[in-house]
Amino acid sequence: MQTVKMVVTGPFNAGKTAFIQAISEIDVVSTERKISSEAERVKETTTVAMDFGRITVDDDLVLYLFGTPGQKRFDFMWEILSEGMLGFVVIVDSARPETFREAKGILQTFRAYAPTPYVVAANKQDRDDAWTVEDLRIALKLDRKIKMLPCVASDRESVKKVLLELLYSILEEMKEK
Repeated sequence: MQTVKMVVTGPFNAGKTAFIQAISEIDVVSTERKISSEAERVKETTTVAMDFGRITVDDDLVLYLFGTPGQKRFDFMWEILSEGMLGFVVIVDSARPETFREAKGILQTFRAYAPTPYVVAANKQDRDDAWTVEDLRIALKLDRKIKMLPCVASDRESVKKVLLELLYSILEEMKEK
């Protein structure tokens, strides 16, 4: 059986935990903790180490999903979680332009860890205030070759499309080696 490690990363509150919960066939192993700082109280909890989920694609292939913490103070976990990854997803909150620069920085950081395939998921596309995928591509200054996909992290089919695109990229790269 082939296992593929994928990392799901992005800024705080971008939708990483929801993304993994929407698709995992097991109960997601999560390190969520209550948020103590009022400044960060956009939501009640935050991931402090990682989220872990699993998907069996078929008899020969299992995907392991590792979600990173989004807050800067936990970024020491990023490099640890990136070890052995065959690809990664950067989730961007399409409705929060103030996080775009941070998302771009996270993307560059993960590219430095390993030159693996990646996709960018433009999350919260179901919201009225979400930027379009094309506008987001321009804001993030992403090359046309980079796969950027619309996403709703809580929707299983949407998450599946993002992960399949990443998987296709990983398999393509494996064929070339």
